[in-house]
Amino acid sequence: MDFAHDETTRELSERLRAFVHEHAIPAEQVLDAQLAAEPDRWGGFPVVAELQQRARAEGLWNLFLPGDPAETGAAGLTNLQYAPLAEITGWSPRLAPPAVNCAAPDTGNMEVLNEFGTPAQKERWLEPLLRAEIRSSFCMTEPDVASSDATNIGTRIRREGDEYVITGRKWWSTGAMNPDAAIFIVMGKTDPDAERHRQQSMILVPRDAPGVRVIRPLTVFGYDDRDHGGHAEIAFDDVRVPASHLIAGEGDGFAIAQARLGPGRIHHCMRALGMGERALSLVRERASARHAFGRTLAEQGVVREWAAEARIQLEALRLLVLKTAWLMDTVGNRRAMTEIQAIKIAVPRAVQQIIDRAIQVHGGAGVSGDTPLAELYAGIRSLRIADGPDEVHLSSLGRAELRV
Repeated sequence: MDFAHDETTRELSERLRAFVHEHAIPAEQVLDAQLAAEPDRWGGFPVVAELQQRARAEGLWNLFLPGDPAETGAAGLTNLQYAPLAEITGWSPRLAPPAVNCAAPDTGNMEVLNEFGTPAQKERWLEPLLRAEIRSSFCMTEPDVASSDATNIGTRIRREGDEYVITGRKWWSTGAMNPDAAIFIVMGKTDPDAERHRQQSMILVPRDAPGVRVIRPLTVFGYDDRDHGGHAEIAFDDVRVPASHLIAGEGDGFAIAQARLGPGRIHHCMRALGMGERALSLVRERASARHAFGRTLAEQGVVREWAAEARIQLEALRLLVLKTAWLMDTVGNRRAMTEIQAIKIAVPRAVQQIIDRAIQVHGGAGVSGDTPLAELYAGIRSLRIADGPDEVHLSSLGRAELRV
């Protein structure tokens, strides 16, 4: 069994690691200054544009999208090749993913358009997204239903002649506060009387369509994720779009959602491991420099145990995510579902513990804004709910394991 990455992955990893550590991480303070200077701004920060220009020049662009690079304009990497690159971007989750045009929810939306979109949809929306000329949002979760069960979705998509009419309310629509988010992918019901998993459809709704109301931003532990375009609550009040905006066919929404979430979980989990690695690196710096009770923190037994456990967790889970990526490439997402669910459960849980202990090592500094740890914690904690809460995946995984 060969655990080495191929030459393409090794070469890209080396260049991307240098980019993140030499440019993205140092630019975090620049972003903070730009946020402070324009507190009402929700996107289009100059530092991001500068990083994107550099990343493009260095060939670090659209690394996430598989397929023929000549057709997609992307890197054409497999899941297994992209996974370690996603981990590297996790060291700077605020800046590295958008810098290389691999930020959620755009990645998932581009995958949907690439796999299911019509030529006209790709030309109008996918190509500008691949060039980072626009941003996008994914509108699935709703405030009035338990959206962990996607069949609960209440938003209606009704056919009227050559148009569809969308009525409903969404929230946690990531990126939608950014005025550059020009297109929303909205999931709703086209036929409430159809078979349970054939009721839903997905449709493209332009931000400027009459009846679209971005109501308010939402926060995670007080963080508004302003640099990524925030998370919005949105009302769709009898919004009319051409029938050609439907993605695939009526009733295909649930299947599209499942296809979208598989690769997304690889992205999320590998970025999370990068977040864990950065937290552990901060622990190393703090533990060697800080003294308590006559010794450095690195000499305290409990800190050593925390560091050892973090290393074990990160190494073990990295292998599980890479195995999952390999299975998705070789046998497909459906047959890799057990592993996809396993990483979605295990990685955020472990990284949350690693970051929590890193905060503890830093004391008051850990919960302040003086280190990235508090914001990393907010991000990883929300990941245990996003794309399906732990409990849903545990139930499904347990049912499969026991075959009941």
